[in-house]
Amino acid sequence: MKQMIKITVNGISHELAIKTSTTLLSLLRDELGLTGTKEGCGNGDCGACSVIVGGKVVNSCIYLAMDADGKEIVTVEGLAGEDGKLHPLQEAFVEEGAVQCGFCIPGMLMSAKALLDENPDPSEEEIKVGMAGNLCRCTGYARIVKGIQRAAGKKN
Repeated sequence: MKQMIKITVNGISHELAIKTSTTLLSLLRDELGLTGTKEGCGNGDCGACSVIVGGKVVNSCIYLAMDADGKEIVTVEGLAGEDGKLHPLQEAFVEEGAVQCGFCIPGMLMSAKALLDENPDPSEEEIKVGMAGNLCRCTGYARIVKGIQRAAGKKN
């Protein structure tokens, strides 16, 4: 069974007929070609698939696409400006060497953006708590925290 949904992804409106079982991750990657969002675990534990839906970060691998009907979605592709200029978070991650293998980084960036949108001046502890749903296999956490601090204007 298919259902019509209307979503806005990175500022672009889409009207799509989808199966009711389609995850937001599958819709983004397979239907819209936005492959920056990664599937790590497939069950909402690792955060590699994190995107922002209606201002809140969600694990798109377990979030049904039909639940996004009528909502604004931001993926990692939506962070950079139209001119290709990196988002301050992306710049800060590069400057702090937070990007190692890179697999977790799209989800880390989206969770960090949601955190900073909600709390533009987080403490180090608030950053750690806010990023707790995102795992990095390369153990780049210290540099990721520093990147978020830099983006928040808190470079030590």
